[in-house]
Amino acid sequence: MTLEMFIIALAAFAAAALTLLSGFGLGTLLMPVVALFFPVDVAIGITALVHLANNLFKLGIMGWHADRRVVLRFGIPAVLAAFAGAALLGWLGHLQPLAEYTLAGREFAIMPVKLTIGLLILGFVLMELSPAFAALTFDARLLPLGGLVSGFFGGLSGNQGAFRSMFLLKAGLTKEQFIATGIVLAVIIDLARMPVYGFEFFSTGREMDYRLVTVACLAAFAGSFLSARLLKKLTIRSVQILVSILLIGVALGFITGAL
Repeated sequence: MTLEMFIIALAAFAAAALTLLSGFGLGTLLMPVVALFFPVDVAIGITALVHLANNLFKLGIMGWHADRRVVLRFGIPAVLAAFAGAALLGWLGHLQPLAEYTLAGREFAIMPVKLTIGLLILGFVLMELSPAFAALTFDARLLPLGGLVSGFFGGLSGNQGAFRSMFLLKAGLTKEQFIATGIVLAVIIDLARMPVYGFEFFSTGREMDYRLVTVACLAAFAGSFLSARLLKKLTIRSVQILVSILLIGVALGFITGAL
């Protein structure tokens, strides 16, 4: 196992295990680490594979609790919007640098795709830390709108859980239905965006490191299993703040071209 594979596997394990404690999703925590070794659009695609595999693992455990009515009302618009978000990511990945500069003898470039993803990470971190955002919910009649918003950002950056929860909280679901419906919708959005990522990836002649993806998936399974068995399903503020600081640092690195 290479150092790169070990670090990504460790990040996948930690991200899956910390999901319940930090309030952030697996993709939000894992993608910045993968982006240290791959271009950001490729990192989002690799993370999406791990995210999909991990959600399929959870789907097999409790997917039958999902509310079919909510899945249809939310999921169909989400699929359409996920295509659009993934296509926008591919377009951004082909754009030239917005600016280039030299600092301390090193050359840096501000890339449109990294700037966009950095701003999104920054925005989602600030929303997760905001009590007002945490209390925000929408009427069940707006589920199709929620699907559009969640699907679009899921396709663009993988950040879909926060918006999904806002719209599902008022859908009249039990705790089991809420969790299971969220898992089903996450799988649907992942399945929608993967073909677009795959087309963009292979059209450039790149080769996927399937060993790395497999190891990361297995590590994420182990992290999810551990969190379900050993960790209380609570958001611990100190963990959330620490993770937020790290994500803000990564976001600023993307925005400035330092990463």
